[in-house]
Amino acid sequence: MIRALLLGLRELTDPGVQRLLLRCVLLALLTFVLLIGAVATVLFGFDLTGVSWLDPVLATAGSVAALVLAWLLFPVTIGLILGLFAEDVVAAVERRYYPELPAPRGMSLSAQVYSGARFLAVALPLNLIALPLYLVPGANVPVYLALNGYLLGREYFTLVAGQRLPLGEMDQLRRRQRGRLWLAGALIALMLIIPGFNLIAPVVAIAFMVHLVTPAILRAGGAGGRPTSVGERARNSTGARRNHLTSIEGMVIQRRQNFGIC
Repeated sequence: MIRALLLGLRELTDPGVQRLLLRCVLLALLTFVLLIGAVATVLFGFDLTGVSWLDPVLATAGSVAALVLAWLLFPVTIGLILGLFAEDVVAAVERRYYPELPAPRGMSLSAQVYSGARFLAVALPLNLIALPLYLVPGANVPVYLALNGYLLGREYFTLVAGQRLPLGEMDQLRRRQRGRLWLAGALIALMLIIPGFNLIAPVVAIAFMVHLVTPAILRAGGAGGRPTSVGERARNSTGARRNHLTSIEGMVIQRRQNFGIC
């Protein structure tokens, strides 16, 4: 897993990925600013005391609280806009490390946005419920990473595996890999709360998940390519398909060894 993470970080040197970083940074900044505005609106929606010396104190405390809450909620809120660049990042990573794979099925933009919205609808309330625990020293970091590790691991896996696998196969693979995905999600959650780095962390996280998921897809016996025609399927026997997937997996392993990751 650490090697997959290092590969994800290495993607920052890929010209194909670098072209996507500006889009990611701008969208992340926009998300953060809107999140601060939304949190501040809620916090300042309450009437202040009217006491001259107390109101400035409460206003300052509210401003700090808005920044802290926006920072804590950023990892789950950014999930809403991942679909705007996830497919391009996956394509760039596969083009560099897994060129032997067939063309992916892909996910429509609407499907990716829907996935992000559904994720946010679940993750945001859970984080708000857990918010009191985030204020408890000693418990805050484990609770934060455990909760968001599960949520983010599931969401980033869906964005990556959904490019190649139909829903049923994707769910089966996720259940088999749930422990690793939880840990991967915790690493992603950690990256997304590092100030400054969290603006490009979504790109790194997607690349990281590609390197984690692709070998698992191959071991499961499918490369998730686009469906062939009826005639093509009739000409391909089960044995030929198995040999083809074994060949692809062998080439991917060899390429990973060439990059020093096996």
